Amino acid sequence: MRLSCVNAAWIVLMASAVLSAPWTSWAASCTPEPQLGSLDRDALSAIVTKVANAVTAQDESTLQAVLLPQEASQWDGIRATVEQAAPLLKGGHFQLRNLYLLDASEQTAPQDTQFFCSNAAGSLTVTVNMNDLPPGRYAVVLADAAGAPSAGQIGIILAWDGAAVAWKLAGLTIRPGVFDGHDGVWYWVRGRALAKADPWSAWYSYDAARYLLLPVDFLSSPNLEKLRQEQALIMPSPQSAFPLSLPDGDRTWKIEAVGFDPTLREADLGVVYQSTGVTDPAALRTEATAVLSAFLKTQPGIRANFHGLWAYAEKDGKRSPVMELPMKEIP
Repeated sequence: MRLSCVNAAWIVLMASAVLSAPWTSWAASCTPEPQLGSLDRDALSAIVTKVANAVTAQDESTLQAVLLPQEASQWDGIRATVEQAAPLLKGGHFQLRNLYLLDASEQTAPQDTQFFCSNAAGSLTVTVNMNDLPPGRYAVVLADAAGAPSAGQIGIILAWDGAAVAWKLAGLTIRPGVFDGHDGVWYWVRGRALAKADPWSAWYSYDAARYLLLPVDFLSSPNLEKLRQEQALIMPSPQSAFPLSLPDGDRTWKIEAVGFDPTLREADLGVVYQSTGVTDPAALRTEATAVLSAFLKTQPGIRANFHGLWAYAEKDGKRSPVMELPMKEIP
């Protein structure tokens, strides 16, 4: 099984979506919360409440007690997620957004699996994509810390443990729902408004919107598909610009990639550049500052629309984070 733990500290026995994978769904089914039978609803409600209360209270012993045995090696990551989540949940109360019961028990081996979760009328379908999913029963829970200033949002993965005859915690992710008071819808509207005037700022505004709208990356909906389609229409796309050469006096910097980077729970972008190979910390920071400054001179709109930039130095195939600077500190 492949584990994913990038930025959002997603620790789970199933990796995030790979939309180009050959998904199989003949042996899989999804039941949304309103269509659950009373036994499933009661059992899931009990474990979700226990996990939510433990996360809110920073009760690590309870979380460890309900952890799926197969995920024991991932406990340190889950604990870190809980500890870092405290400011995101502070001042709020748990509010369930969505719950989906996923049944892949008829599978005979781990495989990429796609679940189609439709409402009773069949008018809305949410798609859940799981990579290398073992046979079994699972549940995906999306919830919010309603009223919290950071609008914390929670994603929980549960797995049925046949040996214990109980639902167990298999994955946990917690994200902010706002950056500096702006939610995902705000960034979506912002991206749409900037699409023609400032394609780069527009592109990464769409990325920010996607990140803030859901606490997980393996779920898609008609709304998110619309967002993706709008973003794909942005021309020229920043993704087509790399590698990007930036003249800076008598030197030229090579930018390998730029991506949305919420590591510090701010609307930052990460800039990956080819380093000259300096190793002294002060020299490395000087180099990184020069790269970030050159980038902003090429794309000045980025400065006005995002909080700051991360610098990632790459040398001989190795990539290392150097620092994050707010826009006001970048010359």
